[in-house]
Amino acid sequence: MTASVPTAADADAPAPAPRAYTAEEKRHRVFSIMAASSGNLVEWFDFYVYAFSALYFAPAFFPKSDPTAQLLNTAGVFAAGFLMRPIGGWLFGRIADKYGRKTSMLISVTMMCAGSLVIAGLPTYAAIGAWAPFLLLMCRLFQGLSVGGEYGTTATYMSEVALRGQRGFFSSFQYVTLIGGQLLAVLVIVILETLLSEAELKAWGWRIPFVIGAISAVVALLLRRTLHETQTDAAKQNKEAGTMGGLFRHHKAAFFTVLGYTAGGSLIFYTFTTYMQKYLVNTVGLPIKTTSYVMTCALFVYMCMQPLFGALSDRIGRRNNMLLFGALGALCTVPILTALQHTTSPYVAFVLIALALAIVSFYTSISGIVKAEMFPPEVRALGVGLAYAVANAIFGGSAEYVALGLKSIGHETVFFWYVTGMMVLAFVVSLRLPRQASYLHHDH
Repeated sequence: MTASVPTAADADAPAPAPRAYTAEEKRHRVFSIMAASSGNLVEWFDFYVYAFSALYFAPAFFPKSDPTAQLLNTAGVFAAGFLMRPIGGWLFGRIADKYGRKTSMLISVTMMCAGSLVIAGLPTYAAIGAWAPFLLLMCRLFQGLSVGGEYGTTATYMSEVALRGQRGFFSSFQYVTLIGGQLLAVLVIVILETLLSEAELKAWGWRIPFVIGAISAVVALLLRRTLHETQTDAAKQNKEAGTMGGLFRHHKAAFFTVLGYTAGGSLIFYTFTTYMQKYLVNTVGLPIKTTSYVMTCALFVYMCMQPLFGALSDRIGRRNNMLLFGALGALCTVPILTALQHTTSPYVAFVLIALALAIVSFYTSISGIVKAEMFPPEVRALGVGLAYAVANAIFGGSAEYVALGLKSIGHETVFFWYVTGMMVLAFVVSLRLPRQASYLHHDH
């Protein structure tokens, strides 16, 4: 079987010229990307609404702690959800490679819907004592399993259905909807903050976003049912389809390459998105409402950046995108976080966060395609999903917990250098990327 990481000679080989598409075929493929993305948006809305509403529901589940400890506890539950991602990446990757991408995506969005619905109705600590945080943890583990499978399958599907020659551009819409899910989560919180008092939000208002997420998942489920399958019968019937043996016997180098740069990418992504809201409140000292406005604007700009950086990768190559990401991330993380630490202006904070997210966009815009191009179809969803999930579980999901933990013992700046070190690793690992991708030179 062909090795995942080609030789230098193979790496410089030109890809086949893109064929012409009919107008009908273009419309069909674009609609498929939109339908797959809709479920992705709902999944990530449901997952991230937890992080953004934690400031309000933390006292309901951890009432006997001080505010920092409450956030630390909710961040711990958030991180625990990430621990299920490797299992989800393996399980749904196997389903997608063995039984089809569509089947895998339908199951994952249904599970996320169920998890959000249960959280919306959970009794508080005052009602059932220690069972409240325990049940919250169980729901997050269930959702973590779902999201662990969502990323790899959606990234694989969108990479396969995208138009050749524009795969970077079209695949970037996975992160458009992923960030869109975050943005909608923040936006819902902002609207609720406008309509309800802080006391009402802490009492019952925090449940509303989880209900919205559960209901919207039904729409996404209906759209995903219209998708056509990209996994061929031949790939499904391959004896190594979706197996760990098939992945590690022939594509071990590709797996660890993806794992390496995803570790840094996940850490810096969560640093400047989910953790940043807590950082602006606890460290910078901005009011909660002001912080929500800043993050809403920053995430909107970040979302709009994705197609631009994805199109850039179609011009300069995925490898160059990744090298720029690693280098700029290593050089700019400490200065940006230090400058944020000392600012008092929400406008300056917005500019600094937008700058950081522009650097992150070199990676996130092509996150799916740069991974999918490393694996053949029979282990593609498994390779993409498992490598991403493991890196996220260890580095992405723990970002808030590590940052808050270091702050609680008076060493917050150590976290800045931790992120920088992981950016150096991302740069070094990206040097292993081929100049010309091994796979995805044909249409599905």
